[in-house]
Amino acid sequence: MSEKLNGKVAVVTGAASGIGLAATEMLLRNGCTVVMTDRNEAALAELTAKYGDKAVAQVTDLLDPQSCDAMVPEILAKTGQIDILYCNAGSYIGGDLWESDPATIDRMLNLNVNAVMKNIHAVLPHMMERKTGDIVVTNSIAGHYPAYWEPVYSASKWAITSFMQGVRRQMIPYGVRVAQVSPGPVVSALLADWPEENLRKAKEAGALMDPEEVADALEYMLTRKRQVTVRDVIVMPSAFERM
Repeated sequence: MSEKLNGKVAVVTGAASGIGLAATEMLLRNGCTVVMTDRNEAALAELTAKYGDKAVAQVTDLLDPQSCDAMVPEILAKTGQIDILYCNAGSYIGGDLWESDPATIDRMLNLNVNAVMKNIHAVLPHMMERKTGDIVVTNSIAGHYPAYWEPVYSASKWAITSFMQGVRRQMIPYGVRVAQVSPGPVVSALLADWPEENLRKAKEAGALMDPEEVADALEYMLTRKRQVTVRDVIVMPSAFERM
């Protein structure tokens, strides 16, 4: 356990599964109180019962404007402070652009871009007043090069890369660190339709990685000295370039 994280209050969006769940478990191991934020109320109830008093449920639908706007105030009413905001929730669209539909595009951009910006906008005054805090976003390797097989998704991640670099500079005088972690393909709900044997072979070939690898990168970022910001960590499967 890192003493640098012990006693802090962390908020994780998309906390009920995948990278968010792995991040929650890592933060709990490090002595944090973790506000598990997700729209899946039943899953949150089960998980917070499992993890105990250090895990706090926050039911928020980030695609609902009122629910999204209420998230940070509701959490502050429960915990009194937010030391770490990990904006992890997101969705994915792959394939050719003309095969997508406008409603799906809107949904993904609202979740991957708008909700992230609004969550960070909401927490900044609290962190600026306290002169401390960490804000991290789950980005993607697709936010660093034009992935032609997923242009809408890639565009959403490029937007967040630009946004985070701008906000990071604005927060330097306030002692708030702003960063992102950019994974390659991760075993998650996005791969739920893959046959188990195909998943096993891809993992053995080094073409996929587990959510815990992203959580490990997040732990490294959060435990640096306060005067050090790890602005972005790209974590990819070893065989990614062959895909």
